[in-house]
Amino acid sequence: MGSRSGGVTPTVYVSVDVEADGPIPGPYSMVSFGAVVAGWHDGEGFRRAEPGVAASFYRELRPISADYDPQALAVSGLERAALEAGGAEPGAALREFGRWVERVRTGPQGRRYRPVMVAYPAVYDWQFLYWYLMRFTGGSPFGHSGCLDLKTLYAARAGVPFAGIGKRSMPPELLPDLPHTHHALDDAREQAVLFANLWEWQGATPG
Repeated sequence: MGSRSGGVTPTVYVSVDVEADGPIPGPYSMVSFGAVVAGWHDGEGFRRAEPGVAASFYRELRPISADYDPQALAVSGLERAALEAGGAEPGAALREFGRWVERVRTGPQGRRYRPVMVAYPAVYDWQFLYWYLMRFTGGSPFGHSGCLDLKTLYAARAGVPFAGIGKRSMPPELLPDLPHTHHALDDAREQAVLFANLWEWQGATPG
């Protein structure tokens, strides 16, 4: 079948979390990233992926520059020397990631889905992943704009201003019962559940 059904573009949402050793890519490095399928959306509606069995991807990367912020690196719990010695070569890891995204584009019933990245907040994770994909593979499986920010999604569903939104301001029923460890794959799984909860949420109850 084609890429559209009933006017809806079939979409697979991929939760991505990035750990880095500084604020921007290029001068600083993405030290690890994790991705997990969060769900599918098509003409039949939204279906969440099961957290324990959803397809996932994780790599730790060799730094691309000598510069790094020790405090930023410490957040990930990764060691600079270990990454320099044993981290994956970025080009190989990003090409492998692109092939993984191609595989997970095939959803239930063999349907081909358009991949969209989701993250919290997306602006940080997207800038690193997109820069690395373009720098080391020459393209992105998400295109140049296939990204959804979970803070923005919450603001729209809750009808609240974007400024000041944090997880502590969200209703408890939205929050995943998973730890936030700053291990990129753990946090990608946590984000995937938050995304599915937000998508299925009926929104704020009018006061």
